[in-house]
Amino acid sequence: MKMNRLASFIVVGAIYVLAGAAGVVSYLMIPGEVWLRLLLADCIATAVTFVFSVVCRNASVYDPYWSVQPIVIVFAFLFVNKITLAKVLVCVAIGLWGVRLTANWAYTFHGLAHQDWRYTALKEKTGALYPFVNFFGIHFVPTLIVYACTLPAVYVMQSAEAFSPLCLIGFAVCLLAVLLQGVADIQMHKYRRHRATPFIRTGVWKYSRHPNYLAEICMWWGVAMFTICALGFEWYYLLGAVSNTVLFLCVSIPLADGRQSKKEGFAEYKEQTRMLFPIKKF
Repeated sequence: MKMNRLASFIVVGAIYVLAGAAGVVSYLMIPGEVWLRLLLADCIATAVTFVFSVVCRNASVYDPYWSVQPIVIVFAFLFVNKITLAKVLVCVAIGLWGVRLTANWAYTFHGLAHQDWRYTALKEKTGALYPFVNFFGIHFVPTLIVYACTLPAVYVMQSAEAFSPLCLIGFAVCLLAVLLQGVADIQMHKYRRHRATPFIRTGVWKYSRHPNYLAEICMWWGVAMFTICALGFEWYYLLGAVSNTVLFLCVSIPLADGRQSKKEGFAEYKEQTRMLFPIKKF
């Protein structure tokens, strides 16, 4: 779909306003437990986004959903419940993460004429099955994962007063994750402006092939840790962090490495550089 960058921003913004409105109205109208109402509302908002991604012929319409959805959810619950220290800290952590990640998306967004290379590759690989891959794989599976990641924070937002000094450990993990991801993205943008070498080998990327993915994984483990310290252990508090980790280890990283492997010298680069942790190999 040909459209300049500013017009594309306006279109995407309008789509998310409609999707958000559909989600809020659905949540208010659906009876039942909060977790179920939130899940169904999330799925309805995703369905609206999917419809417009098809209309725009660009699955990248969905890309900001990953970082926008958690912000909307936690702040909505913050303002309809009694404000406590635990809730404020959760909102700060998720707010910083979401705003930074959304800003990074906006910086790299070239307009609706451009689609993420991963979606294009999936379309070429799956052919006639792509509409199903687009609906379930690109849209709904990530929505379910980010929903599961956000749900522990929702339980904190609903608690009357739940705070332990140990919560600060989870909060610190979240802040470090935001910092690492921000530094990694800035260094990657600087590298892409020059591309003096086939692979980025400076900063946090010197010893890690995917420090930004490591940060994304750590972010949701931090939220899970915070919730467990605040409310006690429940197995479903870990469901999102585990699912998110599996997504990156089994899908995102293999796709990225597969693309990089086409470059000369990748085998040596992979041998010298760890997948996630920026620690020198000996």
